[in-house]
Amino acid sequence: MADPTLQTFCCHHTNRTDRAIVIMQEFNTDAYNTVCMFSSTMGMIGAIYQILPRADSNSSYRWRSFFRGRDIIVWLAVADLLASLGVFVRSVLWRNFKSIIPMEGDISNVVFCAVLSAWIQYFYMATWIWTLCYAVDMKLLLGDKNGRPACYHTLAWVLPAILTSFGLIILYIPDANCHNLTSLSSAIMRILPNYFATYVLLAVVMIVNPILYVASTRDLETVVLHSMAQVTGRERKLIQTIRIKFALINLVYYVCWTPNLINGLLLWISWFQLPIKAIITLWYIMAVTNPLQAFFNAIVYQSWTRREKLRFECCQNFKSSTNINLNAIPKIDSDVHVSESSPLLNPRIGYEQKIPHISINHGSSSLLRIVTSSLHHQEGRFEAPSVKDVISRMIISAILHANSSLAC
Repeated sequence: MADPTLQTFCCHHTNRTDRAIVIMQEFNTDAYNTVCMFSSTMGMIGAIYQILPRADSNSSYRWRSFFRGRDIIVWLAVADLLASLGVFVRSVLWRNFKSIIPMEGDISNVVFCAVLSAWIQYFYMATWIWTLCYAVDMKLLLGDKNGRPACYHTLAWVLPAILTSFGLIILYIPDANCHNLTSLSSAIMRILPNYFATYVLLAVVMIVNPILYVASTRDLETVVLHSMAQVTGRERKLIQTIRIKFALINLVYYVCWTPNLINGLLLWISWFQLPIKAIITLWYIMAVTNPLQAFFNAIVYQSWTRREKLRFECCQNFKSSTNINLNAIPKIDSDVHVSESSPLLNPRIGYEQKIPHISINHGSSSLLRIVTSSLHHQEGRFEAPSVKDVISRMIISAILHANSSLAC
């Protein structure tokens, strides 16, 4: 998990009556590390799935623009992947090689614990900011404004470095002894800045993101109304789908990180009368929910208005070489039932090909115009005429063609 409480465990423990030692005596570290290993593995799987390239969308340009946040999602997944990797490595080493609490004089364990804790905190902070950047980008998009990728990257990678360095330098320097403090004021000056640097950013994203998504949904309704001049069932369904997606993005963030806020409040409000069982329960919950953020993000950040397909370069090369040999074969939609009447009833079969022009009194062109004039465009699709209409018009065209041939 990513929590300032674990970072205090990296300090030297010269006082055996310290509250952290008392808590750890009732804490099953092997079970905790096993839970962390499982959840971080699931998180890495979810992050890798998000990073994998996607095939280009065949959606119209108007709706395709809503998926420009794909780059932000990829960087969010990269930060999640590295954070989950840090949790996994730390848990494996803690379970098999090192003690979760360094003893007096164990400098190597202190350095190992501090470095990995800083790694995990840095990349999880980056995920919080990328989550905020996605909400900001959606607001800019629906306000017909360009994104700010340079600002996103600067904010997402520099600010966590500043906050992490600020909190951990005060906590560990000069002697990594943050438990043998003589007064409450010294404890506040040594430990509180790290909690402050971590939880303020976490809380800001929790507050700002829902506000941005509510405003974005309203902007979406305005954009649809102005672009279409009407709101049909299809547009209503799209708006409702995106509204639900925004709500679930917020829900995932709250589920994954609210336990951390509760844990921090309990520690500082009731430090001298800690509910130890409640604290340990929260640690197990955080061990599950924090790394699983990437797994949940893989579900809620995917496109809900179209089916995403993974794109692999080797498969693309094979497909391209195959198309060279099969370019004379007409393309048939996989979801269309093909029969003898399909070329007539489905305009996407046959009519998307180049039809040779035959200049016998424009007979072939007249037939094409007669048949295609009966195709009505509705919501981006063509509605084909009945078989009876097609046959009757073909007969009329054939008669006209015969008459013109006799006249010649």
